[in-house]
Amino acid sequence: MRVFITGSTGFIGTAVVKEFLTAGHKVLGLTRSDKGVNQLKSQGAEAIHGTIEDLELLKKAASESDAVIHLAFVHDFADFAGSCATDRAAIIAMGSALAAAGGNRALVITSGTMMLPHGKLGDEDDAADMSNPFAAARGASEPVCLDFAKQGVRASVVRLPPTTHGAGTSGFMSILLNIAQQKSVSAYLGEGQNRWCAGHRDDAARLYRLAAEKAEPGSVFHAVGEESVTLKDIATEVGKQLDIPVKSIPAEKVEEHFGWFKFGATADNIASSKKTRERLGWTPTGLTVIEDVPVIIDYMKSQVA
Repeated sequence: MRVFITGSTGFIGTAVVKEFLTAGHKVLGLTRSDKGVNQLKSQGAEAIHGTIEDLELLKKAASESDAVIHLAFVHDFADFAGSCATDRAAIIAMGSALAAAGGNRALVITSGTMMLPHGKLGDEDDAADMSNPFAAARGASEPVCLDFAKQGVRASVVRLPPTTHGAGTSGFMSILLNIAQQKSVSAYLGEGQNRWCAGHRDDAARLYRLAAEKAEPGSVFHAVGEESVTLKDIATEVGKQLDIPVKSIPAEKVEEHFGWFKFGATADNIASSKKTRERLGWTPTGLTVIEDVPVIIDYMKSQVA
């Protein structure tokens, strides 16, 4: 297949590009920089310079591809609703181009398990929690994508967990580690029993490939290797690896300590990938998030060395 990948030079995108190339597919990667162009070429992929705001560029690239993997997202939390609108416009542009081109073409977009109702085990058939403004804005991209199944596109969604980790930025983990380093303490809320699901970057990359190759139209998948890891266990390992104290933070002090990341530090987001494994034959084999803590720390140190 010829595969068009947005967000192709990011933490997850780099692994996805490698996964498709290793499997024998051809890759066209979207990148915003000359550095990104060079990175893609060094991996053996083609590169196209642009952004997801360039809808005509997206349409052209999608129309010339057998599959689209949409990973890019404008992380502008000052205008999160605007970022989500940009995401939906990009999905519509690429999905429309695939539908018009015809044939057995695939569209795989990215969402997150954080969009699901918290405090209960979410699965692939659960919808976004529309009572949560954050989830409602981001989760709206899912039906926009899946509706293209009605137009003959093999449309599917991959939901990433709060931390898709590995030797790199690792989602929520890098934020948690940065705060721990800045405050010289590894903290968790209350008794630390709120939980995150987690998954390794390489496992997620393989899932994107399997979705592009054989997903049924209208499918939703979870890139979840671990259903539930307590924040206390994560904070304890972070403290051990950074050699700093580990302590509980009362609810009234959470915002003071974690700042804007309060939403992540207090999240209770657990999810299953049972149906994903059954539907695609996907088996996660990567390190656990606890095992990956020293790997992520080593990466962070290398960036400031």
